[in-house]
Order: sequence, then C-alpha cells, then structure tokens
Amino acid sequence: MPANKEFELGGINHLALVSSDMRRTIDFYSGVLGMPLIKTLDLPAGMGQHFFFDCGGGDCVAFFWFPDAPDGVPGISAPKTRPEQGELLSAVGSMNHVAFHVPVEKFEEYRTRLQEKGVEVSPILNHDDSEWGVAPTFDEGVFVRSFYFQDPDGILLEFACWTRAFDESDVSHAPKTAADRTAPKEKSNAAPA
Repeated sequence: MPANKEFELGGINHLALVSSDMRRTIDFYSGVLGMPLIKTLDLPAGMGQHFFFDCGGGDCVAFFWFPDAPDGVPGISAPKTRPEQGELLSAVGSMNHVAFHVPVEKFEEYRTRLQEKGVEVSPILNHDDSEWGVAPTFDEGVFVRSFYFQDPDGILLEFACWTRAFDESDVSHAPKTAADRTAPKEKSNAAPA
C-alpha cells in the first residue's frame, strides 16, 4: 500500500451517524453485532446524545440522537434498499454505507450468524473488475467479498473482506467530474451564464 506522505493517519477514529432511537441502536450495534458501547454523552442544553461503539482496530462507529432530527429520506439520505435489490443511489454529501472489515476465513460464518439473529442479509457478492463488478463465483479475479444488511434506521451496512493485495494496475480509471453528472443541477450551484 502506498504511504501517506502528508499526514500520519491511523485509520478512522469514528464515523458519526444519526439514530432515531438510541435504545434500539444500542440493541442492534451491541446486542446483535456485539460492538461494545464505550462512551456516552448527553449534549449540552438538551441538544441530544452522542454514543460511541468500538468496531475494532481502534475505530468507532458513533451515533447522534437529536430530539428534532428530521426523518431520513430513502434514496437521498441513504440508499432505498440493499444493492442486490437494485438500489445503490444516495445524494451527494450523504453517507452511502459503512463497511466493516471481517476476517476472510470467518466471512461466510458471520453471514450465517447474522441470519440466525434475524437480520436480513443480501446474497454474497464477489466483487471483481468485470463489466458488472460481480463474479458469479469466488475466483482469482475477486478482490473483495461482501454482503449487505441494514440497521433499524435503514443505514446500509456491509461486512467485507479483502481477498488479494492491490498493485498499481488497480488504479486505472479516469475520475469523473461535476460536468459528467446527469442529475438536475440546483440553480444556486449553476455557473453564471
């Protein structure tokens, strides 16, 4: 892996998401996924709460609870469904999904374990560099295996495991720009005529 020459980063400290029901969030992330709840905060002036769960490797997933948070809008705040159900789209600036790294040798066992806990999970996806990005079977072209599921608020989650090392050939696509977008442009963001 190439080294960061600008900053010494040690991974993700935390991702901050928004919960509609902190008790239900604890039940899912600690009860179902087994993540220890390691820090809780009541925000000042009744603004809400901020809770942190250890998701391994020194990283955390955190949740805010705001008493006046608006409901999420599927397809804008997050994808409407799981990817295998035909939807991956979410809005610019949204958080599309959180992928947790799991050991390759426990990947299929973990999928079964979630199903046994009543979590609806996607089929296993063997991601490769083919036209559709998914191989029908696990072969030497697969670089990551994953499956998806949703938390009680509809946040899209993924368990993923890398299956091979990357090299310079894995960075080969020209980046798209705002000019390539087909979504309607907001008038306030449009360039002056």
